[in-house]
Amino acid sequence: MTDTIARLKSGKLTFETMVDLDSAMKFKKGEKIPISEIIRDNFVYTDIKKSMKAGKAELDNTFGTSELAKVVEQIVKKGSLEVTQEFRDEAIENKRKQIIDFLSRNAVDARTGRPFTPDILNNSIKQAGAKIENLPIEKQIAGIVEKLKIILPIKIETKKIKIKIPSHLTGQTYGLVQEYKEKEEWLADGSLEVIINIPVGIQIEFYDRLNKITHGATITQEIKE
Repeated sequence: MTDTIARLKSGKLTFETMVDLDSAMKFKKGEKIPISEIIRDNFVYTDIKKSMKAGKAELDNTFGTSELAKVVEQIVKKGSLEVTQEFRDEAIENKRKQIIDFLSRNAVDARTGRPFTPDILNNSIKQAGAKIENLPIEKQIAGIVEKLKIILPIKIETKKIKIKIPSHLTGQTYGLVQEYKEKEEWLADGSLEVIINIPVGIQIEFYDRLNKITHGATITQEIKE
């Protein structure tokens, strides 16, 4: 467990309190975490370093309540969390492991068709100076692979898929298919036909995200090459 400061600015005032970083991060992302697991202090402050406690009137005026649990809940939801360097380093290292696992399952040697070992991938990522960020894999894998190509004959195994999206769902799905789009065509009825080229390792996840938005209303077809 790592304690950190949750902070919310409102007008000229700043409200601060100590929280558990892991629980607060999960809560902020929408997970159902009991507020009792998040709270690490008995007070809310206007300056935590000077131990200046917020008054009841200040809390009531800003949060509509002075009840600690409800105030902390709003601070975590609407405010910011002070993230430690240790937490950042751990998050990047976890992301590195995820990317290496992804590449070991989806990338092959372009000359032989054989996969690379995790050790080779890890060393090559360091050697190539590929930057790993705490972002979803699909948002950074293309840049990492381009860096790796300088020192490795690497390619990602992909599948081409044609998707027809009804007109009333194009706005909700366009951002998702845009990530992998090779070609698109807007049809006369307002629907969208798009061809995507997607890594095989995230195909199931992609379909899950697509179906969550469209409830199965899209038509998909794998394109054999």
